[in-house]
Amino acid sequence: MSPSAFFQRCASNGSLFAILSAAGFSMKAIFVKLAYAAAPVEAITLLAMRMTLALPLFLWLVWLSRGGAGGRFSPGDGARVVVLALFGYYLSSLFDFYGLQYITAGLERLILFTYPTLVLVFQMIAFRERPSRRMLLAMAVCYLGLGVALMHDIGATDMGSQVIIGSLWVFASAVTYALYYLGTGVMVKRLGSMRLAGLAGSASSLMVLAHFFISEPAGSMLAQPAHVWLCAALMAMISTVLPVYWMALAIQRIGATNTAAVGNLGPVLTIFAAWALLGEAITPYQMAGLALVMFGIWKLKAGAAKKVVVADVAGGKPSSV
Repeated sequence: MSPSAFFQRCASNGSLFAILSAAGFSMKAIFVKLAYAAAPVEAITLLAMRMTLALPLFLWLVWLSRGGAGGRFSPGDGARVVVLALFGYYLSSLFDFYGLQYITAGLERLILFTYPTLVLVFQMIAFRERPSRRMLLAMAVCYLGLGVALMHDIGATDMGSQVIIGSLWVFASAVTYALYYLGTGVMVKRLGSMRLAGLAGSASSLMVLAHFFISEPAGSMLAQPAHVWLCAALMAMISTVLPVYWMALAIQRIGATNTAAVGNLGPVLTIFAAWALLGEAITPYQMAGLALVMFGIWKLKAGAAKKVVVADVAGGKPSSV
């Protein structure tokens, strides 16, 4: 098979779009670290630069989805979108940018990758469910792996307290993203994934810009060097809007389950990109932690998928996840 035929086949079945989406999201931490290395830029300033450049692209997503199957947009939908924007693209991104001032891109991606465990915890609290032994074991394996990677990073530097501070910021980002993820279920069904991403992204862009103009001098954004603006532009295009678009295309072609499975490549891609572009070391402890976290998340997702299938069959619904 020729290379052109191979790529055409990947594009037609959605695999290429799923890989591109995972790669785009995984590069966000790399661009943030490159911007911090280029100039002493504040986290809110860098985030404001990213969202300023992403706002027209989010509006483009809304325009692309205008003829979709989403329902009529009501005032209640608007209020829900604002709440999702608050937790998702605003607070989660801001906390993540704060954390990346202190920790490596590889550790950041590993911490963020644990958000499915938080989703399950919040679901159990909301529905007053008791966790199964399988779930508890999978979560224990996941956080054991995270602990291995975290302890190594703390011991590898004499600035262990900063690693802890950065890790707490990124974990707060994972918490807020899990809350955002929980709130997207009903809204995706009503509006569609691309339309919801465009609306929530546009609303969060306005929130970030309001935060910036309240807390920072207006000229501090324009005063940033060209390299920082380049990193912000790459974040806006490659790691913010296009991955959402690619993910929507992948879901249409191969389904949400297979797209999510490809998304599990994210931490691996981040670690190797950080090694290639940032000079971050790849250690046996880091790889062991990554393997444990990925195994724990895989067991959690497998258990959740099985639970959905059983519930659908019991309710007379098609057994599709």
